[in-house]
Amino acid sequence: MSEHFTLTFTASPEHIDIMGHVNNAVWVQWMEAMAGAHWAALAPAEHQAKYAWLVTRHEIDYRGNICEGESVTGETFIPDGPSGARFDRRVEFRNAAGKVIVSARTTWAMIDIASGRLMRVPPEVAAPFVAG
Repeated sequence: MSEHFTLTFTASPEHIDIMGHVNNAVWVQWMEAMAGAHWAALAPAEHQAKYAWLVTRHEIDYRGNICEGESVTGETFIPDGPSGARFDRRVEFRNAAGKVIVSARTTWAMIDIASGRLMRVPPEVAAPFVAG
């Protein structure tokens, strides 16, 4: 099990769709913001300067929503070690009552910034994120 990382998000007017709640695209933006913040919080500066991540897949379950002014707590973690250049990240958003209203499994791939090419995730890069 990896280090869990949390952030709180509050729905602003620009996040709200025609149905009066957070637009699905905003949930994806929040997932990407959490992944980036998790990387920035745990990865050494030399790794952050050398490697970047891109999403290859999002699989999202929507079970609820929030409206303008309401907040959610997002939690992310990496359940298993990498497979080559890729790893899966889990994300859950909980409303004020603690109920999971949006959950996702996203797959990310590591890029060498200098070459712009996919590369196998080195153990030392994965270590801060995946225990064991």
